[in-house]
Amino acid sequence: MSAIVSSIDTRTSSLPSPTAVPVRTRLRITRRGRRVLASAVTLGVAGIVGGVLLAGPGAQASDSSAGATFEHVTVQGGETLWQLAEEIAPTKDPRDVVSDIVRLNALGSAEVSAGQSLAVPAQYAE
Repeated sequence: MSAIVSSIDTRTSSLPSPTAVPVRTRLRITRRGRRVLASAVTLGVAGIVGGVLLAGPGAQASDSSAGATFEHVTVQGGETLWQLAEEIAPTKDPRDVVSDIVRLNALGSAEVSAGQSLAVPAQYAE
């Protein structure tokens, strides 16, 4: 048996020494792999965005309703919002007053009709 072992040793020692041959393995991704990768990235981004939205600041209740006081004014026939603004606040710029009234009443435009009730900020109603 020692003869067999010595012959094996002789054969292995006669082989050329291994040299470092760079082996380039090209990574190929299949269509299914691209779909899986795209799905994983999409889910990751959606999870991050959802987490940011859920962790964002929430609504906070306050008791400062006294600061948002206003009075109601009824529009007369033929009266424009510009004329109403000049009557309500003669010392203020009518453009600012009209803008505030439109914003407060959520009007689509500066057009008003007779009999329409409008909320006027208290700062102009004084």
